[in-house]
Amino acid sequence: MLFNMNKTIVLIDSAYLSYVSKYFGKGKPLKYKIEKFAVNICNELNLLCEEIYFYTAPPYKSSIPTDSEKLRQGNYDKFISKLKLAKPKIIIREGRCQKIDNTFQQKGVDTLMTMDLLKISSQKKTDSIIIITSDTDFVPIIKDIKEEHGMQVILAYFTDRTRKSAFSLSNHLWKACNKRILIRREHFL
Repeated sequence: MLFNMNKTIVLIDSAYLSYVSKYFGKGKPLKYKIEKFAVNICNELNLLCEEIYFYTAPPYKSSIPTDSEKLRQGNYDKFISKLKLAKPKIIIREGRCQKIDNTFQQKGVDTLMTMDLLKISSQKKTDSIIIITSDTDFVPIIKDIKEEHGMQVILAYFTDRTRKSAFSLSNHLWKACNKRILIRREHFL
């Protein structure tokens, strides 16, 4: 079912989207433009992509950065600079990267997304929001946005339909959203 053409804000969990991109790229991330990806998702739903919120974290740097950490930071800085020039406008929201036992985790990104969901809905900036995530932590704010602000929340998701896989999706998140759209490889092109 298609909606009337209205302005939409897209919120992207970069870690999740990167994981999906690597799946479609058979282990290597696809080369794509985030703004075109968001517009492709919106176009399929007959929505106009007004703004994109992109949630990420800069690469981890130790107190005395290594050469490889400096290189990663430089590449990240170039990437972010390009995003800031994109149309539709991309708002970059950065958490931080934490290293625990040689694994890296983003911290603070979910909180930033929750804050923005609350702000967008309370300011009535749009009638619909597309979220690209698989995190069930957003269910309470999604329910609030729908019930208190009458906004439509659409989940853009990917699943490989394998139970308990890295792409299994919670029914809790699925049911919280008004609509859902399956992310396909074509959306990246």
